[in-house]
Amino acid sequence: MLIALATKRPWVLSQLDINNAFLHGFLDEDVYMVPPERYSKASPGQVCHLNRSLYGLKQASRQWNVEFCSKLVEFGFVQSPNDHCLFCKKSADSFLALVVYVDDVLVTGSNLADIDALKSNLHKLFTIKDLGHAKYFLGLEIARSSSGTYLNQRKYILDILKDVGLLGCKPVSTPFPHGLKLKGVFGVPCRSGHLRKTHGCLLYLNLSRPDLTYCIQQLSQFINNPHSTYWDVAVHVLRYLKGCPSKGLFYSSAGSTNFQAYCDADWATCPDTRKSLTGFCVFFGDALVLWKTKKQVTVSKLAEAEYRAMSQTVCELLWLSYIAADLQVQDTLPIPLWRDNQAALYIVANPVFHERTNHLEINCHIVRNQFKAGFVFPQKISSKLQLADVLTKSLGLGDFQFLLAKLGMLDLHSIPT
Repeated sequence: MLIALATKRPWVLSQLDINNAFLHGFLDEDVYMVPPERYSKASPGQVCHLNRSLYGLKQASRQWNVEFCSKLVEFGFVQSPNDHCLFCKKSADSFLALVVYVDDVLVTGSNLADIDALKSNLHKLFTIKDLGHAKYFLGLEIARSSSGTYLNQRKYILDILKDVGLLGCKPVSTPFPHGLKLKGVFGVPCRSGHLRKTHGCLLYLNLSRPDLTYCIQQLSQFINNPHSTYWDVAVHVLRYLKGCPSKGLFYSSAGSTNFQAYCDADWATCPDTRKSLTGFCVFFGDALVLWKTKKQVTVSKLAEAEYRAMSQTVCELLWLSYIAADLQVQDTLPIPLWRDNQAALYIVANPVFHERTNHLEINCHIVRNQFKAGFVFPQKISSKLQLADVLTKSLGLGDFQFLLAKLGMLDLHSIPT
């Protein structure tokens, strides 16, 4: 699942790396721990007194997070209650946003002087390394220009292909065989560690590759029961990546600042449980910022499955609106929610359809509540233009490429034909 917000303002994106923070005695308060087993020099009731937190101890990462967050708060940042990795600082004429992943930090803002002041303050407190404009962050390659920002994971994909030994394989055009539905099978198992390692690598590709979301979700169901059939599908995904390793998302610096969402449900798609599949994607202007594919928790009728998909999408839109508010992004309400199922739209507008709604849970009516509050506005869209289809089913080459282009995916290294 991915969050990214574009802006028209010329913000600067900077990357920091905090090195050896634990080795410099950053803790202001004493930290205590129980003596290790078989340590005989400590008398009963005595404990070890640490002057600093060290790598390898169980509480080290937590103490680092507590210390770093407290220093940011002292500097004027506010930790977002909606995402604890996000810190924001607002002043009369500028705005700073900071994202933390352990000891790696991304900083962006509207004022370069404020960013420099933040770096200077962090350098006084910790040993930091300023990496300049963000180009490579946690396997994510970032390319920026005046027209926008391009994200891809080309190096990470090539490393996966090299580890598996498929750098010289023949590429395919789609990530999942058309019309295939995976189900539980029995027979000769494959190497479980090999499949799980490869699947774990593919999971991280969800960060910038919505075209892989459906196939990764399908494989995730059978990791505990590795079989040669599933390994063949994983190889098919890798062969697809071989043909487009540099495909990624482009976030334009121009465009509107309004959210819109597409959601769909593939009814009774699971051959084993007959549970439906929910897929949705959210755009900020023309930029894809959030997408997800998830199997529903219960077996549902057709209209009910569609309504559950809308309910989950609305919940994600609410959370996304809170993040947007933290980042000082104003959105125009109501948010268009595009669906290709007329029955679900009728239920939102008129909940008196008892025959179709008698199995719906109360929490699913969040869609109607937010519709009445003016937060979302469900609308009908043609099935051919339903972008969420790429997240809920395996499509043919023509439909797959058409919807992928609508999602805003580009390949800067593609060879013209």
